[in-house]
Amino acid sequence: MQLTVHRSAALVALLAASATLTTAIAGCGTRLPSSAFSSRPTPGNGNGNGNSSQTPNQNPASDTGVTPTQIRVGILASLTSPVGSAAFSGPSYGAQAFFRALNDSGGIHGRTVAATVCDDGGSGIGNQDCVHQLIDHDQVFALNATAALDYAGADYVSKKDVPDVGGQPITTVYDQYPHLYAIGGSSSPRDGRTVGWNGTLYQSTEIFRFFKQRLGSVRAAVVAYNQADSTRYASQLAAGLHAEGYHVVSQTVDLALPDFQAVAAAMRADGTQLLFDAMDTRGNAALCNAMDAAGVRVLAKVTNVENWGESVRDDYRSSPACRNVLWATSSSRNYEDTQYPAVAQFRAAMARYFPDQVSQLSAWDLEGWAAAQWLTDAIGSCGAAVTRACVETFMNRPRPYDAHNLILPASFVPTPPPTGTTRACLNAARWQDSAQGGRGGWVTQVPDMDTNCFDVPQLPYTP
Repeated sequence: MQLTVHRSAALVALLAASATLTTAIAGCGTRLPSSAFSSRPTPGNGNGNGNSSQTPNQNPASDTGVTPTQIRVGILASLTSPVGSAAFSGPSYGAQAFFRALNDSGGIHGRTVAATVCDDGGSGIGNQDCVHQLIDHDQVFALNATAALDYAGADYVSKKDVPDVGGQPITTVYDQYPHLYAIGGSSSPRDGRTVGWNGTLYQSTEIFRFFKQRLGSVRAAVVAYNQADSTRYASQLAAGLHAEGYHVVSQTVDLALPDFQAVAAAMRADGTQLLFDAMDTRGNAALCNAMDAAGVRVLAKVTNVENWGESVRDDYRSSPACRNVLWATSSSRNYEDTQYPAVAQFRAAMARYFPDQVSQLSAWDLEGWAAAQWLTDAIGSCGAAVTRACVETFMNRPRPYDAHNLILPASFVPTPPPTGTTRACLNAARWQDSAQGGRGGWVTQVPDMDTNCFDVPQLPYTP
């Protein structure tokens, strides 16, 4: 079981800070190596290959949003949120590309998937409006690849027994409500009453262990804003680093007038080798500018999966030295690694259906594709009589799922509160200007994420 800090907790902190800057200026996942299961799931002709053993005449209108020829799916996305139009768009693009390719290849048992995207504007009220629009008016069968800044409608989704498959755990709702299935899995009870285990979540320390072993780093810095969510996440980072034996220097900057020159000076004086942060992209870019100007060099500046994208090329344009030590970690494949068939299929579909998005690809686009694959395989397992109950049986089964080798195996089997150590795996990539023929790109830094695993402690925290 893998319980990591780089999902919900990181996103809550970074996006809360970013939203504050725009207006004024927790994550728990079940991730196992491939050896945890002996065979890969065999979808019931719903794997996007156009195999269809049923015809529309044999398909019943078996549940809400299901007709003999079509299955209606909703995608919640904060496309026009306070943190920018690109921040939450990736999963929706990836999912839509998957469904379009699926429909062009024959659909699922003779049914096509009609995907409707609802932009909630990044607000709780907007999210509730979208939830009611999709569930009550559009009568969707399921939600997919949700990426919402404020998932205020989660309680209603759960009460209506609507499966929400492969969502991004930007808040803690995926560790609270039944019928909600985050892209990284969850082993918490999800009873709808409290988050995690009676309000407690757990982080594991594989990220910090990885960099210690890979780069020989022992001195780390954590930089945060003087903002509640940012400082809370920074404390979790520091706790994980301390647990792995790092010397840690913590730096806090003013949200409105951050003095990054002072931070760079402190890093130089302390001999910082590894840099983590609890800030938004704007703050990170400014910090990198200060580091480059002061000649501060680190072994790695570690960012999160939500920043693993092509935008790095422009976001860090004026700080090339810092840009070339950017590392990102995740529980999914690098979207550059087309030697994996599913990644190649994703890239081809994006180029075909969303050519303007190719220059803006991110890890979240790929995870949106994986989310659509997951829902498709769950639907395919039902045969002709597609029901929400059948889909949830697939989602809740004990066998972990890897979206055809796109994500680390994940499941939703509740466990008691974690104790002791856990086996946790991760993927890692580094930005290199020399990659892609000098154009720059993310280069995977591990032989295989399924075997890049560590036995690490599990640290409790309150989100």
